[in-house]
Amino acid sequence: MSKLLQTKGLGIQFGGLKAVDEFNFEIDKGDLYGLIGPNGAGKTTVFNLLTGVYKPTSGRIIYKGGSLVNKSPTAITQMGIARTFQNIRLFKNMTVLDNVKVGLHHSHPYNLATAIFRFLPSFSKSEAAMDEEARSLLRVFDLEEFADDKAVNLPYGQQRKLEIARALATAPQLLLLDEPAAGMNPAETEELMATIKMVREKFSVAILLIEHDMRLVMGICEKIAVLNFGTVLAFGTPEEIKNNPDVIAAYLGEEE
Repeated sequence: MSKLLQTKGLGIQFGGLKAVDEFNFEIDKGDLYGLIGPNGAGKTTVFNLLTGVYKPTSGRIIYKGGSLVNKSPTAITQMGIARTFQNIRLFKNMTVLDNVKVGLHHSHPYNLATAIFRFLPSFSKSEAAMDEEARSLLRVFDLEEFADDKAVNLPYGQQRKLEIARALATAPQLLLLDEPAAGMNPAETEELMATIKMVREKFSVAILLIEHDMRLVMGICEKIAVLNFGTVLAFGTPEEIKNNPDVIAAYLGEEE
């Protein structure tokens, strides 16, 4: 049985710099995987390769048996891979509800006539369906009461939740989270951990996350890959990674 996502010999070079080299990785349905490493190790570059932002200079990316290489970010989203970003990228002057509806548009396409003549019954029907779907997602994240507020007015932790809700609106099978705990206080991080666990269980989605908060990574991830200078240093369970001497030296720090 094939894995949900596999990379084989994946790499990218910028001029003379190999940002990622021979990245071999696989994730299956329902996995909760962490990708860690020092700053500049190539973690976000891997995400950009998986989502079509960058085109690899070597290797393969296989998703559900088919190649993702040379697919556009839009096509990859439509195929079932969604992501969030280290720096929150909400439409801050749009409402909370409309932010989620942006993620639903690929499943509620309009034809030209409907887009121009918005009084047509088909437009109203589609908008009503999207409203209900978006509100349903907001309820899951305890955000429905803020549906008509501008996204910029949400507290930081709730903005993170909204970004995850918008990503889930695209109905992904694989969700990539880029440093979701960045900028969070301990209480917000604790709530985020519960949110990530809930998302995996409720939406039956595989999750791959980049994170520097080791308490979060070790607390929720079942498997971890460690990158160092663009290459994989180690794979393993949290316990194996925590006790790996190469990882300790390169990333977690030597014990005194």
